[in-house]
Amino acid sequence: MSHVVQGYNPRTGEPYGEPVAKTPDSEVDRIASAAAVAFSAWSVVPAAERAVVLEKVADALDAESALLVETADSETALGVPRLTTELKRTTNQLRLFSEVLREGSYVEATLDTANPDIIPPRPVLRRVLRPLGTVAVFSASNFPFAFSVAGGDTASALASGCSVVVKAHSAHPSTSRETARVVVDALREAGAPEGVFGIVYGTEAGVALVKHSAVRAVGFTGSTGGGRALFDLAQGRPDPIPFYGELGSVNPTVILPGAATPEIAAGFAQSLVMGVGQFCTNPGLVFAPESIVAALGEAVAASSGGAMLNERMCDSYKAGTDALAASDLVSVVSTGVRPDEAWAVAPLLFSTSVKVFEENLEKLTEEHFGPAALVVTYSSPEELHSVLAKLPGTLTGTVHAAESDHAEAGRIAEILRHVAGRIIFNAWPTGVAVAWGQHHGGPWPSTTNPLHTSVGATSIRRWIAPVTYQSWPDALLPAELQDANPLGIPRRVDGVLGVH
Repeated sequence: MSHVVQGYNPRTGEPYGEPVAKTPDSEVDRIASAAAVAFSAWSVVPAAERAVVLEKVADALDAESALLVETADSETALGVPRLTTELKRTTNQLRLFSEVLREGSYVEATLDTANPDIIPPRPVLRRVLRPLGTVAVFSASNFPFAFSVAGGDTASALASGCSVVVKAHSAHPSTSRETARVVVDALREAGAPEGVFGIVYGTEAGVALVKHSAVRAVGFTGSTGGGRALFDLAQGRPDPIPFYGELGSVNPTVILPGAATPEIAAGFAQSLVMGVGQFCTNPGLVFAPESIVAALGEAVAASSGGAMLNERMCDSYKAGTDALAASDLVSVVSTGVRPDEAWAVAPLLFSTSVKVFEENLEKLTEEHFGPAALVVTYSSPEELHSVLAKLPGTLTGTVHAAESDHAEAGRIAEILRHVAGRIIFNAWPTGVAVAWGQHHGGPWPSTTNPLHTSVGATSIRRWIAPVTYQSWPDALLPAELQDANPLGIPRRVDGVLGVH
């Protein structure tokens, strides 16, 4: 068994960068224990001060952008333009959580005054959300910045007052090492407690991290199989801990008759091949009238694939799509261009009828991670109602409709809201805005917990839990709960929400 993690260039299949040593269990223990000690200090740093620290980390990452992007491109083949944008998204995530900390409502401060005249009598109760402890963050393969070492899980967990230990993804060890270096240096310079952020390498280190007694929650973005194994591990501990996993998603798109246009076909192909289809929001399942299938096929045939992130993903994509093509359940509509690169794949479009799809739903909703999609043809939108309700949980559900389709679009949205965390109208699911109102989650298997999001301001809610202070003197309370509201944050007092 190798004792190092080696990165590779997906365009050539050749090793890239110096190998990174796998982290032994003893070192995982040291790093996790140090993070637990740092948590005690970091969790009581005022939110406004934590906000400044996050901004300094963002500034440091921006300052090193050229090196980080060059390294990531060599390990992922995602391209400099895409990675430059992704790194900016990553630093903007850190800055968003600085805003969240200063605004203050994330702690859900709730105050009840005493009322001895009700049954049972009510004492003074003050409730607030407090950080859990050390969070283990598993990096994603397909977003080497935004969902990795300094990505959304790390940003939200640090913002909450938790310490973080990242398990680097083995597909980009050099990128992970360089990003971690920048983060550690920035945190130290900003005066954050030593050990508040750490990183480990290797599959075995990830397992040890989930099992470590100092870890109080886990954030994961990756495959359904890998996520389920770690979820079971987290739940099987003597002290089970929350595991927030973002896993697989087929992201159904419904094209209603009035929207079945060449422009829609072109937009679909562009979304399908973005990032070589390696997006968790890739539109892998399309319900459309037969009349637009030819246009969809032409758009996919004119599009180009690219190198997958690693050899395993390339092989998995080829095996899955080859098996699908060989079945008698679908027909191949078109194949796009495959570049001459080591781990490159071609876009693929398959088709089947809604009847065959519904009869073979489990087989035909299997995710093929990459630029492949299945178009399910229907004669009347009413045919879709029963089958949409049976879809597995998904991150997104999309409806394309002309004005004449609005009534039907509303009916379909009502069905999709039971299976999807984000419902999109006349747009494509790829591209997840980092904002207060974003929800990036959904029922199993898209995530392990549909109540929470991994993107947006409310993703911080995963790392904090409620504590109620009963009858405590004002001077001994956290600032968020003191009578004078010294932080000036929104609070609910005797049921009334306001800044009071």
